Amino acid sequence: MSMSSDESRNGLGAGRGALAMPNEFLTFTLGQEEYGVDILKVQEIRGYDTVTRIPEAPEFIKGVINLRGTIVPVVDMRLKFRLATAEYNEFTVMIILNVARRVVGMVVDGVSDVMQLSAEQIRPAPEFGSSVNTRFITGIGALDQRMLILIDIEKLMSSQDMALMDSVAVH
Repeated sequence: MSMSSDESRNGLGAGRGALAMPNEFLTFTLGQEEYGVDILKVQEIRGYDTVTRIPEAPEFIKGVINLRGTIVPVVDMRLKFRLATAEYNEFTVMIILNVARRVVGMVVDGVSDVMQLSAEQIRPAPEFGSSVNTRFITGIGALDQRMLILIDIEKLMSSQDMALMDSVAVH
């Protein structure tokens, strides 16, 4: 990744160790909410393609695509997060991720940008008790008036209900 002139003026890359660098997140939208995933997990961003449906797969697994010879399972994040079903249109995006040595597609409403957050801008995930599962949320990014729900995509994609991706993906 190259640094923009704004970043170099702010001194974000000048003489600082890797640990001091802000975390970079690819931000995407689902409905009215903004989410972020570690940019290092993102392989590519592409428009939504037709997927091949897998019989008896859970509803949130849309199916598979053939990505340059690799069969990639595709997850609809709206369905995974139990949000209202989205209309697929020209803005619908598929984020291709490298997760746990696997390639996975994630369908989202749209991709916003790459955002850098310092440790001070990342708040702990809120506690809701046992009624809400927040184990996939690593924190809340706060930048000006924006709130960004930060997702641990490794935990989410390798969770027990997603583990059947192993059975969907053809090796």
